Amino acid sequence: MKYDHSCDHFDPKAFGKVAVLFGGNSAEREVSLTSGERIYAALNRQGVRCKLIDTCANVVGQLQQYAPDYAFIALHGGGGEDGTIQGLLEVMGIPYPGSGVMASALAMDKYRCKLLWQSIGLPTPEFALVMDADNLGHAESLLPAFVKPAAEGSSVGVTRVDRREDLEAACERAGEHKGPVLVESFIDGPEFTVGILNGQPLPAIRIEAEGEFYDYQAKYLSDNTRYSIPSGLNSVREQELQAIALTAFEALGCSGWGRVDLMQDQQGRFWLLEVNTIPGMTDHSLVPMAAADAGLSFDELVIEILKTADVG
Repeated sequence: MKYDHSCDHFDPKAFGKVAVLFGGNSAEREVSLTSGERIYAALNRQGVRCKLIDTCANVVGQLQQYAPDYAFIALHGGGGEDGTIQGLLEVMGIPYPGSGVMASALAMDKYRCKLLWQSIGLPTPEFALVMDADNLGHAESLLPAFVKPAAEGSSVGVTRVDRREDLEAACERAGEHKGPVLVESFIDGPEFTVGILNGQPLPAIRIEAEGEFYDYQAKYLSDNTRYSIPSGLNSVREQELQAIALTAFEALGCSGWGRVDLMQDQQGRFWLLEVNTIPGMTDHSLVPMAAADAGLSFDELVIEILKTADVG
């Protein structure tokens, strides 16, 4: 499926000055630095006037000094994907592409995201919130399961747990990243991801990691992770997968661009894991990979994302 361009021609001067916000202080800082540098280079190649701004310190002062017409958020994790920087940009009157404050906060909070999906009948694995590693309660009945911070991305702090005696340690590890811990029942089957761009689902990607699961190493460092496009699904099942992903994305109020991660069980059913409102843009990242299969180069993808900025 090819991406339907919103416009075949663009004037780089129409964007004025663009601030590329990257870095920050989250556990995903290194990924954000790479994403931001690649986005900045793509904008430069196409004649868009832009500046890199590391948000780790005095972001308000830097934005006031540069006075951008747009901001391109290339931040991952807390402070970047959770609605914080989105709220600041809205207060300062700076348009940006991607999801707004509420949708960003909901997508980043895996527990409340799954509660919302569950309430409208969307399929997501059974889960439990653990506030204290000494009080595991319902979580023990979900094993085998994944234990993860409820508000982190890039598989930071995630552990697969098969035995009850390992659950407490896994919860303590996930809890090091601040906030509560989510325990999510393990789905035995392949993982898929669907990028969303301007209301259109991109081709699905099937992911096969070398290790136990698609962790930080597999996402950003390993050259042994296998990505399959086409996904191996027939056209009917791929359209079903894309429809579930788009519905889940829009149910949270997400807009512009993002990525939805899912699993398929042994009976062929799809299960929603999470939404990434600012996916990675590294050379290992999935949205650029799917966009390329849909006929968009990385530079074209960056411009298409920027076009989705809400200027209202």
